[in-house]
Amino acid sequence: MWQTLIVALIVAAALLHFSTKYLPAGVRRAIVRGLVRCGLDEAKMSTFFKVAPGCGSGCGSCGSCDSPPPPSNTPPADGSSKRVILMQVQRQD
Repeated sequence: MWQTLIVALIVAAALLHFSTKYLPAGVRRAIVRGLVRCGLDEAKMSTFFKVAPGCGSGCGSCGSCDSPPPPSNTPPADGSSKRVILMQVQRQD
């Protein structure tokens, strides 16, 4: 019986290590959100699962909404819409 409990603890520890290190960030965030809904501390869980606290929950505490928008692909004001890459050709005779 003790052997079964020890093996179960080892497997649980291995699963916990795998879930904190090798799962994609989106899955880890979903796990943190689920644990927070169960009443656990969000800051501790996000540190444990190595994700930013508050990201994706919509609370606005992570500051990701305050970042400037990405630059648009509008052409420059001088009218040139193509970039020119100059190359030097070296010929050997």
